[in-house]
Amino acid sequence: MATKKVIAFDLYGTLLSTESIAHELAKIYDDEKGKSLAALWRRYQLEYTWRINSMGEYKSFSEITRNALRHAVAEHGLTLSAKDADVLMKSYDALHVFPEIPSALKLLEYNSNSVDAYVFSNGTDDMVENSIKTSPDLGPHADRFKSLVTVHDLRCFKPDKRAYEHLVEQVGKQGKANDVWVVSANPFDVVGAGAAGLRAAFIDRAGKGWIDRLDDRRAPSVIASGVDEAIKLILED
Repeated sequence: MATKKVIAFDLYGTLLSTESIAHELAKIYDDEKGKSLAALWRRYQLEYTWRINSMGEYKSFSEITRNALRHAVAEHGLTLSAKDADVLMKSYDALHVFPEIPSALKLLEYNSNSVDAYVFSNGTDDMVENSIKTSPDLGPHADRFKSLVTVHDLRCFKPDKRAYEHLVEQVGKQGKANDVWVVSANPFDVVGAGAAGLRAAFIDRAGKGWIDRLDDRRAPSVIASGVDEAIKLILED
C-alpha cells in the first residue's frame, strides 16, 4: 500500500480569508476605512508574532490579535470601544474561505485514502477550533482534517523551527520531516518549513511568482495559484 501524503494547511490567509473582516470593520467605520484597517490589522498581527519570537517572550495569538487591532485603529487616528473590539474578535469565528477552497475540500475527500490532511496554525487551540467549526464555509467540512496542530503549548510562533518540529512530531513523522508538506500563502511560513526540512507549497494568489529573497535555498517545492492546484501537484509528486 502506498504511503499517504501528509499535508498541513495554514489556516489564516491560506484557507480562511482575513480580508472578509473588512466587512465587519466597515459596519463600525466605513468601507474605505474597513479595507485599510483589515490590511493593517493583519500586518501588525503577523509583525507582533515575529517581534515577540525574536524577544524570546510569548503572548497568545488571541492576545496578539486583539493588540494588533488596537494598533491599527490608533494608527488611523480612530477609537474603538471594548464592545466593538469584542465583536471584531468574534468575527474570527465567521471567516469565509478563499474561492478555490470548496474545490480543494472535494479533492481531499476524493483522495482521502491518499492524503492525511491537517490544519497547522499559530492560533490557540480554542481560536483555531472555533474558526473552523463556525466558519460558514469550512465548518461543514471540518472532518476533512485528521487533526488541528497549533503552537500554543510551545509558546512560540512560526517560523520558529520548533513549530515545524512540533508539526512533524504530531503527524507521526519523527526523523522524516521531508515527508511532510506545508501549504501556505505566507512566504515566511514557506521559508520556515524549508529551513526545518519540510517540503512546502506556496499559494501564489497574486500571480507574482516566488519573490521572497531571504534565502534562495528555501524556495518552495510547489508554487500554485490556489490550494486546490497545490493538492493536485503534491499528489503528482
